[in-house]
Amino acid sequence: MSASFASALKAAQEAAASQHYPAGTLYIVATPIGNLCDISLRALHVLNLVDAIACEDTRHTQALLRAYGIDKSSAQLLAVHQHNETEAAQNVVRRLQQGERIAYASDAGTPAISDPGARVVAAARAVGIAVVPLPGASSITAALSAAGIVQDTGFVFTGFLPSKATERDNAALALLAEPRAVVLLEAPHRIEALARSLACLGPRPVTVAREITKQFEEIATVPAQDLVAWLAAQSSRTRGEFVLVIHPAPPTEAPAQDLRVLKLLLAELPLKTAVQLCADITGQPRKGLYSAALELKADGDEDS
Repeated sequence: MSASFASALKAAQEAAASQHYPAGTLYIVATPIGNLCDISLRALHVLNLVDAIACEDTRHTQALLRAYGIDKSSAQLLAVHQHNETEAAQNVVRRLQQGERIAYASDAGTPAISDPGARVVAAARAVGIAVVPLPGASSITAALSAAGIVQDTGFVFTGFLPSKATERDNAALALLAEPRAVVLLEAPHRIEALARSLACLGPRPVTVAREITKQFEEIATVPAQDLVAWLAAQSSRTRGEFVLVIHPAPPTEAPAQDLRVLKLLLAELPLKTAVQLCADITGQPRKGLYSAALELKADGDEDS
């Protein structure tokens, strides 16, 4: 370790330790999604500091803590999973009300997004307990950052589509009407079935992120209609945990009647107001209407 890096590391550790960590507070701690190096110094400090750690799987969390040299007894680990979350949340709240510091950590990534933890947070907030998030690893944002999406329309996090074939197919068809990027999660034993359902999206690009941050990480972008074939090309491609980013739908031209509405509005209103109102009336995306409005304005200026 170089002297400069060691100095920076020490400074960061001191900064983490110098922050005030009030008692009776719930700390939401993001943990690595694969690579153990993806943990913040602040997270390590808080995991050391707290009186107890609520977690999905106490055995998994205990192993994670050992990897970082953090010594917590089994009594300091509170199991909070999908089968007991409501009841366990009340136990966590009682302990917080007694002045304990408690961290919540999921098995991997940022808690309370697509795993237990949200009910614990909601129960704490309902009685006025402070909740402090410690940001860190997230498979969702990691996949988005590698997808290369340049549109500014935002994204929708959908998580897991239904496991039953008919419901999953219907959910995939519904994505045809979603113009924004969509982030999905999937397990290895269902990825091929999901790929078959997503084929209805045709040439729309899908970025597949497999085993993010792990040894056999793989990220590729393929048309939705080719996803089944891409998975079949190598047996390893059906292994691991998956994040899929469906890219935004390509912009489409507004129908003639919608452009007429836009033109009438532009004659009476400022451009941005006209675009917003036209989007509300017609249901067309604002981005496409804004581009059309600029063209109409330019044509009007040339005519004058």
